[in-house]
Amino acid sequence: MNQIHLDSQQFLFYDALQRIIATLANKNEELQNFIETLNHTLGRVQVNSTQVVSDLEEEFDTLYSILDEMKESMTNTIKQDTVRKSHELQNQLTQSTSALESAEELLEFANNALHITDEGDFTKAAKQIKDRVTMAPAFRLTLKPKATDNMTHLMVDFSQERPLLQGLKFLPVPRAPEIVLGDCLVIDNEVTVAWRMPVEDSKIDHYILEYRKTCHEGLPRVKDEQCWEMVDDVKSTEHTLQGLRFDTKFMNFRVRACNKAAAGDYSDPVTLETRAFNFGFDSTSSHLNLKVEDRSVEWDPQGGKGVDSKVKGKENKGSDCQCLSDGFRSGTPSPKRTSVTRSPAPRGARDRFTGESYTVLGDTSMESGQHYWEVKPQKDCKSYSVGLAYRNLGKFEQLGKTNISWCIHVNNWLQNSFAAKHNNKAKNLDVAAPDSIGVYCDFDRGQLSFYNAENKQLLHTFKVKFTQPVVPAFMVWCGGLTLSTGLQIPSAVRSFQKTENGLGGSNSSISQQDPAVACDICLYDKLPSVDSSLMP
Repeated sequence: MNQIHLDSQQFLFYDALQRIIATLANKNEELQNFIETLNHTLGRVQVNSTQVVSDLEEEFDTLYSILDEMKESMTNTIKQDTVRKSHELQNQLTQSTSALESAEELLEFANNALHITDEGDFTKAAKQIKDRVTMAPAFRLTLKPKATDNMTHLMVDFSQERPLLQGLKFLPVPRAPEIVLGDCLVIDNEVTVAWRMPVEDSKIDHYILEYRKTCHEGLPRVKDEQCWEMVDDVKSTEHTLQGLRFDTKFMNFRVRACNKAAAGDYSDPVTLETRAFNFGFDSTSSHLNLKVEDRSVEWDPQGGKGVDSKVKGKENKGSDCQCLSDGFRSGTPSPKRTSVTRSPAPRGARDRFTGESYTVLGDTSMESGQHYWEVKPQKDCKSYSVGLAYRNLGKFEQLGKTNISWCIHVNNWLQNSFAAKHNNKAKNLDVAAPDSIGVYCDFDRGQLSFYNAENKQLLHTFKVKFTQPVVPAFMVWCGGLTLSTGLQIPSAVRSFQKTENGLGGSNSSISQQDPAVACDICLYDKLPSVDSSLMP
């Protein structure tokens, strides 16, 4: 393919043209969204106009003898306002459509200019494009409708006004509130939205707050995947939404004020960021005896009945504790699994955990940043583990028994125990196992901490130098686990991490050494803190 050799001046023009094209493309998208807003508003003007006319006629029917003359006058007022709004919006729509056509033509011309090989023609075209962009109507338009679709300021209610029919006027409507972005707060999966009125209005009875989740940053779009949800009868100029699951990156918010008669215009909408760690169970990795759904996993003793008993016997034998080294297992070798996203595998495939490793991994890897999720076991669950592992954890290997998995383990069968496990070593934890466990991972600082999800008491912390992406990992036997994701890092956990600077009273108690360890789990009442020089 021939390449165009540009001198320094041509390169400057080329670079400027690339920026112009990007600007034009962004402007075209803005114009397209604005045209959709205008079309939507224009349609709603007609719908709402029809509705208020109908309401008006219904009121006049009961008092027709007195109100006949005023009915005609007020209906005309509505129609005039409708014509005025329609005219303003139609003019904007015409101008915006024309501007979009001009911008698209200019964008096409600019794209074609990139293929001009003659230096003189290219320079001439680039200057012409620059001049045309300066005068382009797309950059002189105000991308805000000159009229709204709200017609509630033309509604009437005669129930209290019959003695005063001769002086009847349209009801006053509250002005649109203003959301105070600096006072809005997103923390602990709660969103606090604050607003104020542009002028004091003593007749406001309540507010209506509306919100919706979205994947789009910036102003809300007319066409979005989610519908607006409403919180009615808000009495103050602030409201907190609690117990949210942040499964989208952003949320849109808008608010309107209401008096006893009508609701006013919506405030200008705002978009707040609501990022959190979302994942589910990877059913393609789960043991045959685990029944996996997106947010829950449950022990299923009938799950592996279709597997040949001889094969199962070999798998169980191979799952016995093995001596480990950096590159060798004395038992059956485990297949490597490094892909984060995999197509569904048939039951019994090689990448499923098997034998006595009743394990399932999360379907999303972590390779940077801070993350938090919670796990709640069933009350009668006999044994389970919660932690992290590398994706290449062997299919026979159990959580905490290798140098590439870290977990806390709860055993409620025969003899109760609650311990942190890694590299075939364990440390008993001197607290009762909580009803729900919070897991905090700071990948960059190499920290994995477990908390009581209810009171945020620190249970245990591992200090690790992660050498590859990690995934959430779970083991369950005779019971089930429920997963909660889309959670922000709780403020109590974040505050504790800052205070401790990554060092807790119970953390770093299991050595992160690479050399092989004994097969039997050794339980220590007290183990020395980890020497950072021994961390991998």
